[in-house]
Amino acid sequence: MFASKDLTFAKAAPSSAYQISRSLRFRSSASAFLSRTPASAGNRQTWTWSGWVKRGALGAVQYLFSASEVTNNVIRFNADDSMTFYVYFATGATSYGLTTTTQLFRDPSAWYHIVAVLDAGNATNTDRLRLYVNNVRVTSAATNNVSSITQSTNGDFNQAQAHYISRFYSAGSQYFDGYLAEVNFIDGQALTPSSFGAYDATTGVWGPKQYTGTYGTNGFYLPFSDNSALTTASNAGLGKDFSGNTNYWVTNNISITAGVTYDSMIDSPTNYADGGNGRGNYATWNPLFGGNGSYLSQANLNFESASAYKATISTIGLPNSGLWYVEGTIKATGGSSSIVTFGVAKQNVDPNALGYNTTNAWSVTSETTFYAVVNGTASQSWSSGRWVTGEVARLAIDMNNGRMWVGNSTVWFGSTSNSTNGDPANGTNPTITGIPQDVFVWASNYANGVNVNFGQRPFSLTPPSGFSALNTQNLPTPTIPNGAQYMAATTWVGNGTSQTINNGTNTTIGTTFQPDFIWIKSRGSAYDHFLSDVVRGITTNYLFSDLTSAEAAASTVVTAVSSTGFTVGSAVQANENLKGIVGWQWNAGGAPTVDNSAGAGNVPTSGSVKINGANSTSALAGSIAATRISANTSAGFSVVTYTGTGSSATVGHGLGVAPSMVIVKNRSAVSDWLVWQSSLAGTDYLLLDATVAKATAAGVWNSAVPTSSVISVGTNGGTNGSTNNYVAYCFAAVAGYSAFGSYTGNGSADGPFVYCGFRPRFILTKRTDTTESWQIIDTSRDTYNQSQNTLYPNLSNAEATNSGLFDILSNGFKLKSTTTGGNTSGGTYIYMAFAENPFKYSLAR
Repeated sequence: MFASKDLTFAKAAPSSAYQISRSLRFRSSASAFLSRTPASAGNRQTWTWSGWVKRGALGAVQYLFSASEVTNNVIRFNADDSMTFYVYFATGATSYGLTTTTQLFRDPSAWYHIVAVLDAGNATNTDRLRLYVNNVRVTSAATNNVSSITQSTNGDFNQAQAHYISRFYSAGSQYFDGYLAEVNFIDGQALTPSSFGAYDATTGVWGPKQYTGTYGTNGFYLPFSDNSALTTASNAGLGKDFSGNTNYWVTNNISITAGVTYDSMIDSPTNYADGGNGRGNYATWNPLFGGNGSYLSQANLNFESASAYKATISTIGLPNSGLWYVEGTIKATGGSSSIVTFGVAKQNVDPNALGYNTTNAWSVTSETTFYAVVNGTASQSWSSGRWVTGEVARLAIDMNNGRMWVGNSTVWFGSTSNSTNGDPANGTNPTITGIPQDVFVWASNYANGVNVNFGQRPFSLTPPSGFSALNTQNLPTPTIPNGAQYMAATTWVGNGTSQTINNGTNTTIGTTFQPDFIWIKSRGSAYDHFLSDVVRGITTNYLFSDLTSAEAAASTVVTAVSSTGFTVGSAVQANENLKGIVGWQWNAGGAPTVDNSAGAGNVPTSGSVKINGANSTSALAGSIAATRISANTSAGFSVVTYTGTGSSATVGHGLGVAPSMVIVKNRSAVSDWLVWQSSLAGTDYLLLDATVAKATAAGVWNSAVPTSSVISVGTNGGTNGSTNNYVAYCFAAVAGYSAFGSYTGNGSADGPFVYCGFRPRFILTKRTDTTESWQIIDTSRDTYNQSQNTLYPNLSNAEATNSGLFDILSNGFKLKSTTTGGNTSGGTYIYMAFAENPFKYSLAR
């Protein structure tokens, strides 16, 4: 077989000291599975199964672990992407189990840690079956009479009968499609996830650790690290048991033959450099893109279409810097009846696109002629060199300079028609130039296919020197590894008097901070939104996002702040007895202590500007001197107050980069909240307090978008009335932590997928082309994958439930509802999102 090629990698420390070197791919299309029949029964009342799982196909019944020729003994995914853990007991002659209800598993882009425990001897009847995902016990489940399990009775697992990984006990089509790593079975012990994992001290993410206990008679450990052979009687190869028990497994329909069927992967839940492609979570084709998941197979590496034009993109967006290498094996010879396109595209490319006339794509199309296509326009062609059946097409993508080389198995195509002398290693004669930022690897097919290789299996060809594989290890190291240090969504139940709210759930991993901007909303009652910040007075002065009112004073809402959160008083809006409440908080630069008395462009009064927690006396940008500024340049957030002049002007924001979203409120008078976002023009604005569509007025932002130093304001009273006092909340995009953009609805429950480059904690959306409310969801109110509990910044309404509104994913979010607020066909929506963790470290949700 081909050897892996050495590449150049981003220099980043692993997120965990423990390293998992390999995973095993199971192709449901090949009916792949492992099997083993124990020589004798083990402990049938007590055992633990642990495994790291990365899903391929979604929406199908798929088995992780099963046993018995009688009835259900299974750990499986269901057709609705819920999960079931069942054990059959002869006593009572029935299966008892758990099936998740609220929690669904529709994230194919990263790894889950799953632990199932049989503990039939437990004195608490509801604890006799337990299921954990990412160290969180599943409690949202239909229990199917778990409480009726007779204590200390034998289940049907762990007998001297056939057991299977990736297959039901009877032959059929219900095979697992995806990747498994670090599978442990502990015979005779009921363990918790802490035996197999731990939280990383820097990222706060749950990750693997080595199990160090005993295994019992039928226990086994499958790291899939020995790919020297398939399983043999000498206990070697992919089915090898490393527990010391020699309980090896037989591999069925697993391949270690080089090429598209090679199943021993270096796709891993842990990131680390290995002198080769790098170990970590690898890109695959994305089944959530455009509803085209049914055209993917082989754990999302194979993309084929039959009689229609279909397209797909990678699960990992190409970083906006670096050199990247990808291969794709072509299914059929190109021609008028068999078309294949391979290249890069923007997220908003048409999922039903024909490659050679598609906007937002930069690629080569192999048809009767070989075309290079730049954003919908053919730029050059070749009379020979078309990709043929079994051809390895390849991409070398230079994101530092916006250029790409496209090749076949022997040559790189150059920049002019019939030129085949491109040289990515030396950076000369690229096939296509002008590639923008924020693109994905992309393929479009008609009666053809691309079986992609991002480096998780050995490359067939030698990558150009300096080009890297697309995986999380090789992604740039984010400046914010744990979003909880800068933004929090905290829930509590009111007590009617006073209570302290800690904005972090685990202080040992640094997930608390002193909030500089607090936004509070009652979930259970129709009270106004309360917004306060350290610049205006976080315990004294409030604004209301659902009202046009001027600033008001109150003493019983937020009564104190600390390094770990804040205290609320008796105000019903923040502490109504027995009512649920949420507080969204951001970390800015700390509290300025005095007002600025210097003129524009002059040195500010010491104490009026806080940058990253320290007083700044740098000259202020802007023709209006900001009264006070609190700015956090690392997190891309600042709070600015200023006094309007009534004439067109600029105001400094202190971030050092251009904001992607600005929210301004007149504090002195009744006035709307004015909003600008990076998807809008400098003449456009939205109203945070209203449902109205995007409107245009030159006087709001003086027809100018923000720069790296200032926001512009015109003569509109909402942003710059003479002698009126204002506050501006300025947000800049920070890779891996915050994202701002737009998407177009499709009116389907299989809605648009929005890539953020992180696992979101908080999402704010607004339809801009017609009247519709703003909406906020967060992962503190919806702790499982379906996010549906919605609050509306422009309304005082209590929390609403919009069934299945969003799926929150390891790399972004996907619309799962047809509601007009989030996904009307053809509707235009903007969003603002903040991270739990960057995708480099995040787990599937």
